[in-house]
Amino acid sequence: MPQHTPSQHPVMQRVGQAVMLHRAGDREEARNRLAALWADPGPGAGPLQRCTIAHYLAAAQDDPRTALHWDLVALAEADAAAGGDEAPPGATRAAGAPEARGTAEDAEPAGPAPRSATADARGLYPLLYLRLAGDHVALDCVTAARHELGRARRAAARLRDDDHGRRTRAAVESLAARLAAGSGRRGGGGDPPPHRTADGPDLA
Repeated sequence: MPQHTPSQHPVMQRVGQAVMLHRAGDREEARNRLAALWADPGPGAGPLQRCTIAHYLAAAQDDPRTALHWDLVALAEADAAAGGDEAPPGATRAAGAPEARGTAEDAEPAGPAPRSATADARGLYPLLYLRLAGDHVALDCVTAARHELGRARRAAARLRDDDHGRRTRAAVESLAARLAAGSGRRGGGGDPPPHRTADGPDLA
C-alpha cells in the first residue's frame, strides 16, 4: 500500500470535495458523502482522517445535538492522533463523548503517533474546542460553552503569532463576547479561520 503522510491520505481529497459541496449550499449531499466516508474511509485511514471527517459531519448537521455528537467524536479522534501524552492539557475525551472507532481508549497500541499526525492534531484543538463551545451555545448550555471557550483560549494561546494564530484567537474572543452579551445562536462557534493540514482540506 502506498505510504502517505496523514494529511495526504486519499480520503482527504474526498473530504475536500464534500466540503466544497457544503459551502456551495448542497448540505444534504455533503452530509451523505461524509457519512459514507466515515463508514468506509479506506485502507490506512487513521484518527487524523477520522477527526477531519467527523468535524465536517458536525458542520453539516441541522440538529445541534447531532452536531455536538460529531464534534465530540472529532475531539476523541484528535486525542488519538495526538498520541495521548502529546495532546494539550485537558485534551482527554470529553465527558459524554461517544465511543467512536479509534478513540484513545480503543486504539491499538502502536507506539507514539508519527510526528506529522501529532503536529497536525495539536493544531486542530483550538478550532475543535471552539466548535464545541458553539454547539453548547446553540443548545443554551452556557456553563458548558464557557468551559469549552476556556479550553479554546488556552489552546489558541499556544499557536504561533501568525495570521492563522491571530485569526483563531480573534474567533475565540468573538464568540466569548457574543456569549457574554447573550447573543449566542445556531452555529455559535462562528466561522473560524480554516486550519490546513498540509495537503488536506481546510479545517474550519
